[in-house]
Amino acid sequence: MATHEQIVDIDVSQEMRTSFLEYSYSVIYARALPDARDGLKPVQRRILFQMDQMGLRPDKGHVKSSRVVGDVMGRLHPHGDAAIYDAMVRLAQPFTMRLPMVDGHGNFGSLDDGPAAPRYTEVRMAPAALAMTASLDEDVVDMVPNYDNTYMQPEVLPAALPNLLVNGSSGIAVGMATNMAPHNLGEVVAGARFLLENPDASLDELMRYIPGPDLPEGGKIVGLDGVRQAYETGRGIFRTRATAHIENITARKKGIIFTELPYMVGPEKVIDKIKDGVQNKKLLGISGVQNLTDRKHGTRLVIEVKNSFNPEAVLADLYQHTPLEESFGINNVALVNGQPRTLGLKELLQVFLDHRISVTRRRTEFRLTKAKDRLHLVEGLLIAILDIDEVIAVIRSSDDSAIAKERLRQVFDLSEVQAEFILELRLRRLTKFSQIELEKEKSELLADIEFLSEILASDSRLHALISEELAQTARQFATARRTVLLESDGAGTSSRAALKVEDDPCWVMLSGDGLIARVVTDAEPSRFGPRANHDAIVSMVKTTNLSSIGVITSDGSVNRLNVVDIPAIPETETAPSLGGGAPILEILLMGKGSHVIGLVNLDQPPILALATAQGKIKRVNPDYPDKGAIDIIKLADGDTVVGAAPATEDDQIVLVTSNAQLLRFPAGDVRPQGRGGQGIAGIRLAEGASVIAMGVVPGDDLAAHGVVTIAGSSGSLPGTVAGSAKVTPLDRYPAKGRGTGGVRAQRFLRGEDVIEMAWVGQLPPRATGNRGKPVTLPNVDERRDASGTQLSAVVKSIG
Repeated sequence: MATHEQIVDIDVSQEMRTSFLEYSYSVIYARALPDARDGLKPVQRRILFQMDQMGLRPDKGHVKSSRVVGDVMGRLHPHGDAAIYDAMVRLAQPFTMRLPMVDGHGNFGSLDDGPAAPRYTEVRMAPAALAMTASLDEDVVDMVPNYDNTYMQPEVLPAALPNLLVNGSSGIAVGMATNMAPHNLGEVVAGARFLLENPDASLDELMRYIPGPDLPEGGKIVGLDGVRQAYETGRGIFRTRATAHIENITARKKGIIFTELPYMVGPEKVIDKIKDGVQNKKLLGISGVQNLTDRKHGTRLVIEVKNSFNPEAVLADLYQHTPLEESFGINNVALVNGQPRTLGLKELLQVFLDHRISVTRRRTEFRLTKAKDRLHLVEGLLIAILDIDEVIAVIRSSDDSAIAKERLRQVFDLSEVQAEFILELRLRRLTKFSQIELEKEKSELLADIEFLSEILASDSRLHALISEELAQTARQFATARRTVLLESDGAGTSSRAALKVEDDPCWVMLSGDGLIARVVTDAEPSRFGPRANHDAIVSMVKTTNLSSIGVITSDGSVNRLNVVDIPAIPETETAPSLGGGAPILEILLMGKGSHVIGLVNLDQPPILALATAQGKIKRVNPDYPDKGAIDIIKLADGDTVVGAAPATEDDQIVLVTSNAQLLRFPAGDVRPQGRGGQGIAGIRLAEGASVIAMGVVPGDDLAAHGVVTIAGSSGSLPGTVAGSAKVTPLDRYPAKGRGTGGVRAQRFLRGEDVIEMAWVGQLPPRATGNRGKPVTLPNVDERRDASGTQLSAVVKSIG
């Protein structure tokens, strides 16, 4: 039997053109580009939707990633499990997403390593994902069929937060690509709310709320011209830079410590580039690299600097030749009405707001319809309950339910829905209490209907509701900005040359929370006015930028610290606000168990008075060799230094003990000794008591100085009970001879048996608690032997 074949002639070029267009459209629309409304690619949207359908909410347990991947692939996304798992991993990585949408349990990878296989990891929805899928059951978005028309899926998620701007996106399509930077949720919401109220807002006005991207791993953005260009046109380039500081990693060697890296740059990639740069002679002055990064402490990359090189100049070379400074090219391409568009900041916000207006309107209409339907049923039930005997008689006299329903409609003037509902009514609803409940429900439904109708009838009411919901989302999920924005980085410096720093006068200050900073000014300390909600200054010295200072520690040593290595803060932000300073523990390497006591000028070192916990007092001759760390007192076993301050012959030394004794005597009674001396007896201590504070004050100005003592219980955990405090002028305490027991400084209240903290200095004192928050001290009490006043919070430092 002959076969019949039909050969069709086609134009190959036309066929290739048509096929390529269909392929490119599929990649652009269905895979690579996010929708500007919810900021999600199709695979990401399907993952979140399927997890919501599976009930994997934050309050439920984790399930195997393989199970989620299988359900998404079988029901919604038939493009392979690897692509689905990769997308889900990205949604769970906190270093990729500014606001992760998936809560992962297990190894989800790092910037240098990939994740574990899906059979080893577990997932559930993150809290932010609930905001993306909220109200899906209220007809807020259109539902479309899946690939085989067996399930329905949302065309777009409701997205109660501006996900595209917050988490950014990246993807390569056919002939186009997208690369969007993450932003801070609180800032984006503030900008969106402003645009909602001011549709004609300019870019400059919006940038007051959204100044720039906020990357998940922090770091710095250097140069904001590219950011503004991207916000205006949708395309722009900015530089991201690692966060670093310089500290002593050994007694004689400095190191550069990186704690935050540029976006999507891992430590191992940086180390490889540093090794290449050292071998190629592009990087000089580097003697070693250590990666101390871990998941508990975060990023810590240590670059050891040779002694003959300037660390800050080496840092400049690292920024120039390694990924420690990278460029980020913004290309805001997203789908708007199914078409790829390049969007500026205002357009991105407007598309999201239009989507929220549509979602909120549809949700309100759904709830209004549902309330009206319920009200209709409640009114029918009230009619039935009022004439219940006649209703029962009508039903009993009817041959079947259809006749009963029709007779009910005729007799009581009910709708078909009401009649059907009455026929299905349970007898227990026929009580008097049910009638009261129905009347209450009816009044509530009428109020809801009025409220929902007002929203639909007024654009201003609708916009106000959207604005409040956005504000609530920000309150729930927003976090503080992590990325520092810098207008420019200033001039570069080569590691072969010394960094140019003027030897200007400055003040170095140490706060009670352990922050150290310098202010380049010649002004007197009195110009530094106090500010609320900031730290207290416990020690400060006047020096110059190119000098060295000494940091006195409790183990009886002085550690030399170059002033230029201390972070500088503007004069307008001076004491006691050291928010721009650095923790001294990150700059200075100290012995285990020791802590900082105070600061001393090493260019013109004074005679220093030291007091120990065991009651020793010593004045040290100003002879400090040029070394990293030197001992200035020989301590007995178990003894520590509790106070240090410059002391001339005419000054008064004040010691306060744990059993509330205070001793004041002239500093001239203590003969200066060399660094190897162990001091002499300062105060006679009772059994179990110790010295907890020392102060040095001018002998002719006692009235301007005072003593703060804070009493507590030795049975309480330190830092858990506020205790009672007393502030008394120093001249109320009589002077006694050195080596005596002193006088009582505070009378204990019931339950108190120890002085937990004391301070001697110029009035008025300043106390701070946790995170530098101020704690109000009681008024000055002229009685030296009085009891204290109960404090409102635990005091951490006094200055």
